[in-house]
Amino acid sequence: MASSQGRLRALVSLLRGGLSGNFRLLSWPKSPLYTFPESDPNWTLPRTLEAAMRAVEGRYAHYDVVAYQDVTTKKPMLTFVVSYGFTEFRIRNGRLLQIDSFCHAQQILNRMGSEAVFSDAATRAIRPPAQEVELSWNDGRWQLYRPASPALLGIAGDPSKPLSTDPNDPDLLDADGDGKPGVTVTIRVGDFLEGQIYITRREIYHHYLELNSNGNLYGYVVDESEQFVIGASRRAFRQESNMKQIADRGMNPIILVRVDEDMDTCEKLMSARDRLFPPVPSFQ
Repeated sequence: MASSQGRLRALVSLLRGGLSGNFRLLSWPKSPLYTFPESDPNWTLPRTLEAAMRAVEGRYAHYDVVAYQDVTTKKPMLTFVVSYGFTEFRIRNGRLLQIDSFCHAQQILNRMGSEAVFSDAATRAIRPPAQEVELSWNDGRWQLYRPASPALLGIAGDPSKPLSTDPNDPDLLDADGDGKPGVTVTIRVGDFLEGQIYITRREIYHHYLELNSNGNLYGYVVDESEQFVIGASRRAFRQESNMKQIADRGMNPIILVRVDEDMDTCEKLMSARDRLFPPVPSFQ
């Protein structure tokens, strides 16, 4: 989800007012979430930019985690958004292009008994444009930078402009096909409260990766996405939140695992999840 995703940001401030005092709050785990493998010291690295581009080109299973904090709640709401999908690198006319698609997003909250669910239909509606990436040789390693390429979710328009904050904007779309404007997030608070919010998003993310001798790419994500709550099924959820990514690189990892071209569906990806990726993070 970029984060994804993506990458997806933490989507909603679930608990405000009196509700926030009724749930146990957990803390961040230690950083970094994962330790990336070192490259084989006997690996013969690509010697030219063209050779490095060919080494990167291919299909990858995509996993990223983005950590957010909402400071508008009475007590800090901490969130991990974990995104799964595919990343392809293709050489076109001497340029290396990155093409992302997303399959599934999971939101992990530090408030026990609370849950926010972003449907797979909504996740798969995120379609970032193909983006040229920058591949460079630094400190004896091949490093890759993907600049931001904004993409809209739940609304049409110009993605280079700030996200509309008009709940009646004529450009609103039903991106996840559930009959509601924007995309729907389902919220559950304990066993006594459940509802939906309807949101639009402007996905803005960039990331930094490093080529490893095992053929995979490892790095971190920077997310600057925008979000607007169009409406909600319950008044308690009809409010904005101010979710900001925390700056710690170790809490915002991205892992791209090289896969065969025949791994071409989200179902195949998620069935291989435990083989490809580390366990999801948890609060303490």
